[in-house]
Amino acid sequence: MPAPVRYTGINHLAMATGDMGSTIRFWRDLLGMRLVAGLGRPGYRHYFFEISATDMIAFFEWDGVTPIPEKDHGAPVTGPAAFDHVSFGVASDDDLWNLKDRLEAAGVWVSEVVDHGFIHSIYAFDPNGIAIEFSAPVPQVDVRRYPVMADQDPHPAALEGNDPQPGHWPEPAQATPRSERAAYPGEGRQIVGVIGGDAAPAHPV
Repeated sequence: MPAPVRYTGINHLAMATGDMGSTIRFWRDLLGMRLVAGLGRPGYRHYFFEISATDMIAFFEWDGVTPIPEKDHGAPVTGPAAFDHVSFGVASDDDLWNLKDRLEAAGVWVSEVVDHGFIHSIYAFDPNGIAIEFSAPVPQVDVRRYPVMADQDPHPAALEGNDPQPGHWPEPAQATPRSERAAYPGEGRQIVGVIGGDAAPAHPV
């Protein structure tokens, strides 16, 4: 049986914008997330903002993209759908209130603090209409350490347990030999060149 995959967090969430300027002003200057990498060419940009030591949020800027209609967080929809909102963890309620004060001072709509039992949250929208949440942990309530199933009618698969269940997917017949492992060049190679001094001069971020 292959070793379990070791996840480290969300490397990055990839969103879209038609206005990188307002996106930078909101995520870097208002929320305080550092702009740590940028790729681009005419008609295209891809910028990364640091959430934490292991997590980032990124934005593609494409000509013609317009903000999505604002939809209340968690409100049910029908038809094609893949995304509702993203929640960013903060260390404490003090951080939550700090963010609420910043957003209100900037004239950005932000909800009241909501007590969800295991987290306290506030809700807002970014300039692109993306529904965002900020969540602070409630001390002594750790669902990662002590998982809880409060669904009154749990899905049968959920009743199998909290941990990954074997036997539902075929196992690899063998691991790919190291001699055959290769990574093909992608857009981010530009960043390596800039860091190593091999590419044309670029603006540090």
